[in-house]
Amino acid sequence: MKQITLVMHCPDQKGIIASVTNFIHENKGNILYIDQYVDRENKIFFMRVEVAFTASAKVTLPTIKQDFEASVGQKYALNCSFYDPDKPPKMAVFVSKYDHCLYDILSQQLSGELKVEIPFILSNHRDVEHIAKRFNIPFYHIPVTKETKKEAEKTQLSLLKEHNVDCIVLARYMQIVGGELISHYPDKIINIHHSFLPAFPGAKPYHSAFNRGVKIIGASSHYVTEELDAGPIIEQDISRVSHLHQIQDFLKKGRDLERVVLVRALKLHTERKVMVYNNKTVVFV
Repeated sequence: MKQITLVMHCPDQKGIIASVTNFIHENKGNILYIDQYVDRENKIFFMRVEVAFTASAKVTLPTIKQDFEASVGQKYALNCSFYDPDKPPKMAVFVSKYDHCLYDILSQQLSGELKVEIPFILSNHRDVEHIAKRFNIPFYHIPVTKETKKEAEKTQLSLLKEHNVDCIVLARYMQIVGGELISHYPDKIINIHHSFLPAFPGAKPYHSAFNRGVKIIGASSHYVTEELDAGPIIEQDISRVSHLHQIQDFLKKGRDLERVVLVRALKLHTERKVMVYNNKTVVFV
């Protein structure tokens, strides 16, 4: 059986679900999963469908996409995306010196829990090169300075195109991603950071938060936009702390949250469960 995942959004109106399900039935498809959401304020309809087509249907992704858009998509002005779950996306990993998120991504991918291909790991330092070698993944070292930033981004973009990369994860990549890279991968660059922003910016946010006696620490994973750390949020989590915890406890809890939240976000993205609209996300779980 051939499986296809369909995600769509359009202006809310009557008959959308009936038309979609009728199309699937007429094409000998069986709905494995269906969920929908209506943004009542903006009057936008969102839907995600997983479909299995019988072998006798002889369905291919290009043909079903063409037929669907002609018969249903145009009628409702649907913004549709079609995905083959048997073809995992290619995800490049950008990382600097901190390796906790990188290890979690690689172990989850190796175990099959995170269904992606990782064509390469890229870093502005060499600290994690040994990890790439251990997992038998190509490693690229591209130093970034104020003077070389534009040239470095051109090299990065060239590598991404060469490897046909679908999405990028910033697994604690401590550099601001340039606008050209973002424009080539809209809503496809996923970042992770602590949730102390904007109250505790700077190089040592956990120290600042510790000194202020915060009661919770957290992590946020979001899509990267040109406005720094202001992209649509995919996943978040928190951990409670108290006066009994020391700064090292804060750092450990923060690292644990970052790796867990990032992998959750990556799974949601790669399983096509996240839709972005007006700088917000609709997440089907």
